[in-house]
Amino acid sequence: MSNTPLMPKATAVWLVDNTALSFTQIANFCKLHPLEVKAIADGEAAQGIKGLDPILTGQLSRDELERAQTDPNHPLSLQTSKVVVPEAKRKGPRYTPVSRRQDRPNAILWLVRNHPELKDTQIIRLVGTTKPTIAAIRDRTHWNSSNLTPSDPVTLGLCNQIELDLEVEKAAKHSPHQVLKPQEVLASVDETTSEEALAAAFSFDTSKPMQREVEEVYDADAVFAKLNSLKSSEEAPEDVADAPAEEAEDEDKTEEDRG
Repeated sequence: MSNTPLMPKATAVWLVDNTALSFTQIANFCKLHPLEVKAIADGEAAQGIKGLDPILTGQLSRDELERAQTDPNHPLSLQTSKVVVPEAKRKGPRYTPVSRRQDRPNAILWLVRNHPELKDTQIIRLVGTTKPTIAAIRDRTHWNSSNLTPSDPVTLGLCNQIELDLEVEKAAKHSPHQVLKPQEVLASVDETTSEEALAAAFSFDTSKPMQREVEEVYDADAVFAKLNSLKSSEEAPEDVADAPAEEAEDEDKTEEDRG
């Protein structure tokens, strides 16, 4: 039950006109600002509002009122009702304020995509729409389907998270296509540290010998000998190329001697 009295401004008007309570006491009781109570006393606010007696409505006892008038520091306490009135069950679709009605198609698209198990009647209860609108959004025949963006109805303020969770849970129980996944249970310490588990985790094939890397040992003399042989093979063609030139020079000298 709320701690605010019924019709707080009308109650404040009556308390200002009929009691000697301070502005702070009236403001705390009616959940108003002290300056607003002062404006009521000055006639600048709540003009035309008829005062409401909180004693007749059972929200304030006369003893409590007299006690507060005697002690300016005593806060007024709202008297609880002795009769418990049950909450009226809402029938039909949810009422949606005019300022939020343009967000309903986005919320319906979000529900259809993220919770396909929800029935049309459940979506109607959550966002206050109609079956033709839901069918048009499902079939993408809505007049504004190209501009719709999925939006969480809880974020849009069309319903609260508890209502959404209840509807989803109810739909999941009655869904024929629901497949319950087995819960993953961790193995106990004894099972994971047993000899069989360790042998399976660190099993090796002992039939094949393990190959070890063998370091190659190089002979320095053999390496230098191979380098020398490569070097001599490279120099040999130059000597062969110079030999015909020397023979040609010897033949020229012999011809000169003969002449």
